[in-house]
Amino acid sequence: MLKIFVPTSFPSSAAASALPTRLPALQRALALVSALLAAFTLAAAAGLAADGAHAPLSFAPVVKQVAPCVVTITSSKMVKNPGMHLPPGMDEQLMRRFFGNGNELRPGEEREQKQQGLGSGVIVSADGLILTNNHVIADAEEIKVILASGREEYDAKLIGADPKTDIAVLRVNIGHPLTAITFGDSDKVEVGDLVLAIGNPFSIGQTVTMGIISARGRAMGATRDGYEDFLQTDAAINPGNSGGALVDATGALIGINAAIISSSGGNNGIGFAVPVNLAHSVMQSLVTKGKVVRGFLGVMIQPVTADIAKAFALPNEEGALVGDVLVDGPAAKAGVKAGDVVTAFNGTHINEARQLRLLAAQTSPGT
Repeated sequence: MLKIFVPTSFPSSAAASALPTRLPALQRALALVSALLAAFTLAAAAGLAADGAHAPLSFAPVVKQVAPCVVTITSSKMVKNPGMHLPPGMDEQLMRRFFGNGNELRPGEEREQKQQGLGSGVIVSADGLILTNNHVIADAEEIKVILASGREEYDAKLIGADPKTDIAVLRVNIGHPLTAITFGDSDKVEVGDLVLAIGNPFSIGQTVTMGIISARGRAMGATRDGYEDFLQTDAAINPGNSGGALVDATGALIGINAAIISSSGGNNGIGFAVPVNLAHSVMQSLVTKGKVVRGFLGVMIQPVTADIAKAFALPNEEGALVGDVLVDGPAAKAGVKAGDVVTAFNGTHINEARQLRLLAAQTSPGT
């Protein structure tokens, strides 16, 4: 689109007198520029359409491919209502006069009531394995899965859960193969990559939002023991999206949506997803062993600060400083000592101490 800006001040009298003779030439020049821009726009659009894998004009084909793989998960459990507590000096009969005489709880009386939760999940195998967040199904007594159509609901079995990474694995048996999502490689994801978040926010139905990868390797203390390596995205994530899919522009799963930072409870453009490589590793352990088995080095590590880097004559502040070594632990037997700085693990460069812990945890014992 060619935008023509009108000046807010008028030209001088000399310049104004010359406008009639210059106007035809100016009009021809503007017409030429407009034609060139239009031709460029059409050529660019044709190029994008011909090369849709790199810069698609629409994500509709990707959504059609991925949408059947994302489900809604409902969970429920019975909790005890502790009953009402009367303010000091308040008579029970007076309380009932204002709040009714129905089946309300008496002071000190407990009654069970059903508490329900809502989240999303991702079908990862044709035989019914589903990835979701641990917090979506934590302590649930009943778990149901609703397929993308919204019309089919099935009971789900909990295969296993890992609170430390906020990952859980479910299984549904429906008598026929399901459409499973394609796994991507979260280690190859880069900041700036286009992504789609798919889930069921606020229970309004399956919803797709678009954004980019805003950051990698985020830790925010949302899970126990700090096994966090979140992908951060500005794709809208809201309550109900937890456990849903974060996919790349080809439709490959790169993360399981897990958390947001928000002052209101709604989307502020800061969402987090568990990288699919970590989620897949946890899933395999839960399916094959019934629990997550993590590698253990037997060292206490700490970040390499600027002062430590200077004291140890290190070229930068990367790596993990070994503060202490467990006697007879795996690291001690391998010759690791307090004061060592670990710069790589199994061929992977260590940028910060937390990364070493994550890599060691994902490595099978005895490796």
